[in-house]
Amino acid sequence: MTIDTRSLGFGSGDRAIFAADPWTSRGRLFPEAGSLTRSEFQRDRDRIVHTTAFRRLKHKTQVFIGVDGDHYRTRLTHTIEVAQIARALARALKVDEDLAEGVALVHDFGHTPFGHTGEDALDEMLKPYGGFDHNAQSLRIVTKLERRYADFDGLNLTWESLEGLVKHNGPMMTKAGQGIKGPVPQPILDYCEIHDLEIASFASLEAQVAAIADDIAYNTHDIDDGLRSGFLTLDMLEEVPFLAAMMRGVRDRYPNLEPSRFAHEIMRRQITHMVEDVIGVAQQRLAILKPQSAADIRAADLPMATFSAEMAETDRQIKKLLFTRIYRHPDIMRIRAGAAEIVCDLFRAYMAAPQEMQSHYWVSQMAELSEAARARHVGDYLAGMTDTYAVKAHLRLFDRTPELR
Repeated sequence: MTIDTRSLGFGSGDRAIFAADPWTSRGRLFPEAGSLTRSEFQRDRDRIVHTTAFRRLKHKTQVFIGVDGDHYRTRLTHTIEVAQIARALARALKVDEDLAEGVALVHDFGHTPFGHTGEDALDEMLKPYGGFDHNAQSLRIVTKLERRYADFDGLNLTWESLEGLVKHNGPMMTKAGQGIKGPVPQPILDYCEIHDLEIASFASLEAQVAAIADDIAYNTHDIDDGLRSGFLTLDMLEEVPFLAAMMRGVRDRYPNLEPSRFAHEIMRRQITHMVEDVIGVAQQRLAILKPQSAADIRAADLPMATFSAEMAETDRQIKKLLFTRIYRHPDIMRIRAGAAEIVCDLFRAYMAAPQEMQSHYWVSQMAELSEAARARHVGDYLAGMTDTYAVKAHLRLFDRTPELR
């Protein structure tokens, strides 16, 4: 019996002509036989979910340290929310939902313990050796550091998934080869030497919806977590006209609603308005561009999936509110200082005594490496830590560990 593999599995329904097509993927760095039951992008998504890097996200900080409470978002729950929004956007625009979901699920793999605080601290420690960038670290994880398969290091993801991981936020360099937001991280340049991800162009529409889904998710859930923590109050939300209007609407319809339900009603409306705004903008831009392939999306002069000018201003106002009221709150800054101290202390300790990285598979070879190569391995080890593991490692090596609460 002949099986039509295009009809098997989910994610193989009708797509727009400009959608990324898993059946004509540019393939993998290491060729593999296809699957009878899953598309190539489904396989990528499944590989991402089964990694140790994905599981570690459950104990990595989003904004609030895990010891503060069980109901705050972690890097994992944030990632799941991003994936849900990305998939909704992909379905509305008739592009490949599995690719969009896969890019969303992998986009934060390279984050360090303690959120952006850990990243800033590790970047400072690695400055003499090329610095640290969480996006480049994500690429290192899925192409090198995950050690699961017999035939290759990493996950051997398709070109489209790797492209989406690296440039979901837009081109990284100009056509002339200059970095758009500063120098392109060396790990990305090195990988492109062997598997060109065309970093001077936009990524697929699937990757673009994953990127804007990230903004929608954290703009919303950071407000929710901020209200739960007490750093934000409903009165503070009145500073953003978009939020103030939604609050009036909820009060008019539900005048006696309890605070927790009131907050959720605001959040769900915020997500809906932002998602609908992105869909509207994308439909307008697609109607003008009239792309006939995914390549036309990549070659465009501007992204397709983005906020309107009005929603972009709302996005700016929300970010300002979060930055002022939460991210730079004195209590948060005190915790951030302690977290940075832990990362810097561990980096120096492991550089001085690599054998202290007890579970790192390169420990036995560290003595043979140059200082720069040793620093990069220490960076890999630290970036892979969860918050809890980093605290335990510091407690083992030092007499005093900062209290992160």
